[in-house]
Amino acid sequence: MADKFDPYREALVMEQVTEWPDDYDDMDLAQRANLERQLHEDPENASHLEYVRVHSGFCRRIVVTPDDVERLGS
Repeated sequence: MADKFDPYREALVMEQVTEWPDDYDDMDLAQRANLERQLHEDPENASHLEYVRVHSGFCRRIVVTPDDVERLGS
């Protein structure tokens, strides 16, 4: 289940993970890396954001959606 952007948790993010649906397996690796960078630089606008509690703080997990790809310019 997606979380809302949380400035408190953001301050405690120690890890970041990006999950890509199988639909994007054939996407160019450079393009994927660029989209991941953009998503994690602006997590407030990610379509599916989760905060996962880890020992040292939180892990920001973003699941890429077609809306994200369209918004960021595939």
